[in-house]
Amino acid sequence: MLRAAVEATGGVHVRAVLGVSPHEPADLPPRARWFVAAHPVPDARSVAAGRAVLDLAAHVGPGDVLVVLVSGGASALMALPAEGISLEDKQRTSERLLKEGAEIHALNIVRKHLSAIKGGQLAARAGGAVLTLAVSDVVGDDLSVIGSGPTVPDGSTFRNAVEILDHYGGRASYPPTVVARLARGAAGDLPETPKAGDRRLARSTASVIGGARTAVEGARAEAIARGYAVHVIETPVLGEARVAASELVEAAWRVRSSHVGPLCVLAAGETTVRVSGTGKGGRNQECALAMARDIHRLGAVTVAASVGTDGVDGPTDAAGAMVDTTTLTRADATGIGTPELFLDDNNSYAFFASLGDLIRTGPTNTNVGDLQIILMGNA
Repeated sequence: MLRAAVEATGGVHVRAVLGVSPHEPADLPPRARWFVAAHPVPDARSVAAGRAVLDLAAHVGPGDVLVVLVSGGASALMALPAEGISLEDKQRTSERLLKEGAEIHALNIVRKHLSAIKGGQLAARAGGAVLTLAVSDVVGDDLSVIGSGPTVPDGSTFRNAVEILDHYGGRASYPPTVVARLARGAAGDLPETPKAGDRRLARSTASVIGGARTAVEGARAEAIARGYAVHVIETPVLGEARVAASELVEAAWRVRSSHVGPLCVLAAGETTVRVSGTGKGGRNQECALAMARDIHRLGAVTVAASVGTDGVDGPTDAAGAMVDTTTLTRADATGIGTPELFLDDNNSYAFFASLGDLIRTGPTNTNVGDLQIILMGNA
């Protein structure tokens, strides 16, 4: 995104170029400052990046334009704790919410109210115009959720954030400083994040330039080129990964009943995982593993996969995993155990690693959410 933006301007009148991502690209634009930071839980590098970005915004004058390019992961990559909140507080809070299975909207509401840069606060710091172009990994493409909306009005409140803590584990599960700040905000003792109509955001505009639909349409075109009839499940894939997996297979079964030839079923979204075990994996690997239990119902040779479009699924080196109608037989032959054993321990990575069925693409440097694919042969 950054390279394309600099190329589009021809470098004319570009005063500063700054980027943040989990990996430094090989071919940076001229004069670019690059920050490597952590995802999905922020670290000290994320704070350094957040300070640099906010400082850049503070030097934007009335005749300048700050172009902000946002994609999935920005909430963790660009972090700046609010006054009285430490980085460790934010880390523990993010980790707890993720472990409790909080979906991205809830997670980002809390993040905004513990931050000095999210929820419109970055744009509020700029003295000139702000143009935001976003690649969305968020279901519904809500600009206030993508990267926790650093340049757009925030419709959520401190009270919403407190309710989220109560729902996901209870306030006692979170750092006392976090609970105290959110409670003070809910009581009206702290200023809210910028809301719609805030004059500080009057010169800030934002658009989504890509999202899950982009990935789905690319997959659709490829499947058609390979001779498949294609059915797209329009409802976003949400909720607990293992539950969503069963629903996907059920939906594919219904579609299969009205098709005779090779069929490709596509879906997209962002599931969650409630961590109760001690294993290693990600939501896409868990979704694929849960699908392995059910795809024999489809009555034909079937291959299914769930992948993260950023090439990184959870704290692993895989984008996701694939299963087919031989997965359970192969697992039984190796003696590794049933999918249920690995699901109970949240250890989907080990299951697929033993079978050689992990999907490794490496980081793709973009993120439009997760993609699920089910390919079925002749009925």
